[in-house]
Amino acid sequence: MEAFRRFGFDKPLFIATIILVAFGLIMVFSSSAVQSNERYGQPFTFLINQAMAAAAGFILILIIISMKSAFYQNTLFIYGLLILTLALLVLCFVMPEVNNTNRSIHIFSFRFQPSSLAKLSIILFLASYLSRKKEKLHQTSTLVVPAAVLFILILLIIKEPDYSTSLFIFIIGSIMLFIGGIRLDKLFLIGLASVLVFAFYLFQANYRIDRWNSYISPSNDLLGSGFHAYQSKLAVGSGGIVGVSIAQSTQKLFFLPCAHTDYIYAIIGEELGLIGTVSVLLLYGIILWRGLLISRRAPNQFCSLLAAGLTIAIFSQAMLNISIVLGLLPATGLTLPFLSYGRSSLLYMMASIGILLHISQRKQAYKRK
Repeated sequence: MEAFRRFGFDKPLFIATIILVAFGLIMVFSSSAVQSNERYGQPFTFLINQAMAAAAGFILILIIISMKSAFYQNTLFIYGLLILTLALLVLCFVMPEVNNTNRSIHIFSFRFQPSSLAKLSIILFLASYLSRKKEKLHQTSTLVVPAAVLFILILLIIKEPDYSTSLFIFIIGSIMLFIGGIRLDKLFLIGLASVLVFAFYLFQANYRIDRWNSYISPSNDLLGSGFHAYQSKLAVGSGGIVGVSIAQSTQKLFFLPCAHTDYIYAIIGEELGLIGTVSVLLLYGIILWRGLLISRRAPNQFCSLLAAGLTIAIFSQAMLNISIVLGLLPATGLTLPFLSYGRSSLLYMMASIGILLHISQRKQAYKRK
């Protein structure tokens, strides 16, 4: 039996999300105002777009936590969302190219990246599949379906091209399979095939090789492939303990590319210093703590796997982005959850939080004897 406590959701997780999103709006405006004014003739374009996505995200969270039924556990919803995701990823290839990529669906002035939806779809699908097949996880044949779905998603996204997102989805998918009960010796086969695929596509684009080379030897080409990493570390280092104060960053003035998206953590470091960067890390730590606690207390295996997958996906993406900003990993296109500019990413993240909060309202109920 199960008890549902309406609006008895996890408060620390909700508060941490509110703080991150609100702080993200401030930092998006601070890091994008000059660029927005240069491109659109007024400084508020990126802020308005992000604020609209944040408002839609909070409405989505309120809708999800107010629902008694666990719609995300419905098989029709899970497979319908997966099929929709695959269809949208295919549709990207008939859309007009943006910067030589086919990553977005364009409907009038609205743009949406299905790769964000793919992260949620694969976590839902794997949580459902692994919980239903828990008695057959020792059989190699059980791996065929999840491996096939994972590879199709990866290939569609990597052809957009979006190498970093496809690699991230593979990592999250592998983690889901492992915590779902698949043995390491069976995962080795999937891992080997995936390494070959990613290695092949790595050498299909010179800029990917340049990024790797700049990571290995960042000082060799500071005005070329190593420019992002150098400017990012310069921004973080110049902030010191307390930073230069909000809106006073100099690196965002066309020195640091993608200041409001991929490298917003560098601007936080410059403007708010060590205090700001550590505070952000603590907020992500709260999300990890509360998410794993929700997973542990979940009413069934599906919800436990789903909560763990969503939590790990959010936290892992945050740590990967921060590691890139600090020069610990090669540059990719992964954004910082809740803080970076990006409507598709923000909506996906807030939908994930909504599901986590809904799971936290569901508890096992036992009859008294």
